[in-house]
Amino acid sequence: MVPVLLIVTFIVFIIFRVIPGDPLMFILGSNPDPETIKIVSNHLGLDKPLITQYFIWITNILHGDFGTSYIKNTPVLDLIIDKLPATLQLSMFSMILGTIIGIPAGIICGLKHNSWIDIFIRTFSFLGFSIPQYWLAILIVIFFSLNLNLIPPAGYIPITEDYLKNLHYSILPTITLALPIASEQMRFLRSSMLDVIRQDYIRTAKAKGLSEFYITNKHALKNAIIPFLTIFGMQLGFLLGGAVVVEQITTWPGIGWLTLQSINLRDYSVVQGVVLFSAFAFLTINLLVDILYTILDPRIRYQ
Repeated sequence: MVPVLLIVTFIVFIIFRVIPGDPLMFILGSNPDPETIKIVSNHLGLDKPLITQYFIWITNILHGDFGTSYIKNTPVLDLIIDKLPATLQLSMFSMILGTIIGIPAGIICGLKHNSWIDIFIRTFSFLGFSIPQYWLAILIVIFFSLNLNLIPPAGYIPITEDYLKNLHYSILPTITLALPIASEQMRFLRSSMLDVIRQDYIRTAKAKGLSEFYITNKHALKNAIIPFLTIFGMQLGFLLGGAVVVEQITTWPGIGWLTLQSINLRDYSVVQGVVLFSAFAFLTINLLVDILYTILDPRIRYQ
């Protein structure tokens, strides 16, 4: 994890220093005084060599200091913590809804291989996986918000203020994120189920006269779910990093929304902090999935 985090932070740090756009132009305006530029640049450490700036930033992070926003003059860590609850809620709702749809659909398709129901579900899965999220969000807004007036097209109210309105506003982004999640989970679990049900021990269980329900839940699903955890962990990691497009379209003030706003304002320190948090969350979840493998399958042991 440590080498990956260092590589990610270094690449992002360099990229956001060489792309066009000067953060000082957003801080001081279009025609700032040269002396003022020099003073502010020195205060922010932007006049130092890039490699020096990078090592200063990494050193500060090791002491719990993620830097300060150039634009808002607020600690980056405070901004991330402030937006994190919205992203955690959206991630949890989306994963729950996507899993509720994806796992049963994957099991059915695996057991009913090449049947009409398998073809039907795979067709909708292909559409759900292929449609861009921004277009899917727009379609949902047009149909359910503008035409039927069932859900609000955008907005956010903290769950601590009014949980019913919060749930109402969360319907659109949750559905938009959950459908691709369910589609990917279904396709992955279907392939895993097909591989498992062709094994000799499944044929032996059928020869013993065990019921299909018992074989599916006790033998097939237990083994098929192990490789499925990989895609589950990756999806959750991506969501915790912020669903940038969906959060922007629905004005959901999460990590993704914060990232895009910071990029537009050339607020490098915030973008770097968010990327570091996202990478750490993604790697941590995948590490937990690796550990979970050994719990679910006693045959797997890490030396």
